[in-house]
Parts: sequence; C-alpha cells; structure tokens
Amino acid sequence: MDMIDVEIMLAKVLLIVLMVLQAAPIMAWVERRGAALIQNRLGPNRVGPLGLFQSIADAIKAMFKEDLVPAHVSRFYYLLAPIACLIPAFMTFAVIPMAAPITIEGRSIHFQVADLNVGILYVFAVASLGVFGIIMAGWSSNNKFSLLGSLRSCSQMISYELSLGLSVVALIMVYASVHLGEIVQGQAETLLQLGPIAIPKLGIFVQPLGFLLFLTAVHAETNRLPFDLPEGETEIVAGYHTEYGPMGFSLFMMAEYGNMLTASGLLATLYFGGWQMLPGFAYVHGALGLSGNAHILAGVGLQFLSLLLKVIFFMLLFVWTRWTLPRFRYDQVMDLGWKVMFPLSLVNIFITGALIYLGWI
Repeated sequence: MDMIDVEIMLAKVLLIVLMVLQAAPIMAWVERRGAALIQNRLGPNRVGPLGLFQSIADAIKAMFKEDLVPAHVSRFYYLLAPIACLIPAFMTFAVIPMAAPITIEGRSIHFQVADLNVGILYVFAVASLGVFGIIMAGWSSNNKFSLLGSLRSCSQMISYELSLGLSVVALIMVYASVHLGEIVQGQAETLLQLGPIAIPKLGIFVQPLGFLLFLTAVHAETNRLPFDLPEGETEIVAGYHTEYGPMGFSLFMMAEYGNMLTASGLLATLYFGGWQMLPGFAYVHGALGLSGNAHILAGVGLQFLSLLLKVIFFMLLFVWTRWTLPRFRYDQVMDLGWKVMFPLSLVNIFITGALIYLGWI
C-alpha cells in the first residue's frame, strides 16, 4: 500500500466519521421540526433561521455544562458505556458501498472503507455489540430504572435480531451473496420486462415481506418508537441513561442516530438498489457531456447522491413513525417479535426457497 492508497483510505474513514457525527445535530433539528409539523406547532424557530442553529446551541451547552459523576455508580464502566455504544455505530457503516468501484490511471478505488466479502455478516456481528454498552450503562448506574431499561433493551434486541437476520437470509438466497457490493449489482438486473419498461430486480420487489420484517426489526434494534421501551420516559424516567449528564447523554444520542444512519443505509442498499442511480440521473449523467476521468467522477457523484437521497428518505421515515405510532406495552413488543415476526421470517425463507426452486426469481 503506497501513500496515495493511505490518503484514499483516510479520506474514506474521515467521510464516514463526519457523516455519523453530523447525523445527530441534523436529525435532532429534523426530529423537532418534524414533530412540530405533525403536531401542528412551530418547533425551534429562535436560534438562527428556522431554528437551524438550535442543535449547535445544544452542543455548546452540553460541552460547557458541568458533568457530574454520581457517587453511587461504578465509575469505570459508567464512563465506558457511552463509548461502547458509539463505536459500533461508526464501524457498521464502513462496509456499505457508496458508489460503484472505479479505475483511474490503473488504480482501483472502492467507495467503502472495508470491502469485505462477508459484508452483511460483519454488520450484524458489530451491530450486536452495541447492546453491551447499554447493559453496561444500566448495571454501572446502580439505579433500578437504569437496570430495568438495560434489561429491556437486551431482551428486545436479542428477540428482534433473529427476525432481522432471517429476513436477510431470504435476500441472500435470491442474490447468492453476502457481499453488499454484489447484492447492489444484482439489483441492476431486470426482473420483468413490460414492453419498453424494465422492472429492476430490486430487493423490495423480490422480497416485499422480507422488507417489512427488516424495516420493523431495525426500528426495534435502534430503540425507536414504537419500540423505545428501554427509555420509556413515562415508566422508568429515562431508562439506561437516567444517571448520565450532558456529555454521556449526547454520546448515547449520537449512537442512536448513527445506528439509524446505518439502518437507513442498509435498507437502501439491500432493498432499493443502494448506489444504483435514481430514475433520470443516468440521463443527467449523459447530458453533462463530460469525458474521461471527469465523466467517471460525475457518475460517482450521482451514485453517491442517489444513495444519500434514499438514506434521507428512510431517516425521515424514522421520524414520521415516531410521531405517528404510540409506544407498545412490553408484552406486546415480545409477542410481536416471537409470535408474529419470527414465524413470518421462517415462512418467508421457505417461500423464497420454493420460488427459487421453481425458477420464478
């Protein structure tokens, strides 16, 4: 690996870090404005135009506000827990391809930090580590509400990880690969030709039930409404982060939004073609009249923009869901995970296998 390769790798790592870091302040503003829009009120509108600087003001307040460590906590694990939640959020997005690989002057460039041939398995392996940070936070806080929240999170994430993984198994059967880049390439194939209209082999078309299961499971995995029982403000104060001050809470919030970003990236990559250009973008690419390296780089930019717009759609869907559906009771959450989603995941695998055997997909 020469110096140019090192610089390219550092640039990709920096891009991922900035995306995850910026997800929290941007989405905090979007959540507030989205809640206000849905509830017919104004939302933040004082700090900057449309309240755009409100998140910056909150960040400044968090940095300068006194951050006390309660005397009754297990200090080492109490301080370690927010970091243990945040690190997996950075690591999981590393394998999501943001554009097609290109070759410039004999150098092959992949637009993902880690081009692993077991990409989706890596995501599940690393994402499952996030629950340890939550358990650590609840246990080390020596608070019954915190402990109850962390136990809820543990059982909830374990329950829905089964449905999450099984829903993707059916997708892997269709595309015969666990490599995220190959899954995206497979979605460029034609599923059905209806006259002049070619319907692509997108994951949403070949796995509609799998998509619904995956979408529901990622809401539960990210502890978002209506699955935010680990926080449950009306029942257990604030759950696992009850005893945390401004910086600890900020790190937990960044981890949550980072996990939302990864979940949205996976939804776009697995079921909506990932970096495959949106309708009309290919025409724009050709109409630019560029050639050589400029033409290649313009294509990369349009592919990245396509993926970004899909990710933004799912991030907004998280907000829309939060302010639309009420919180479930905990027994309802467990019943849904074990009695509905888990059996449906197995049925989906069986149906997918039968369709593949018959040659219909």
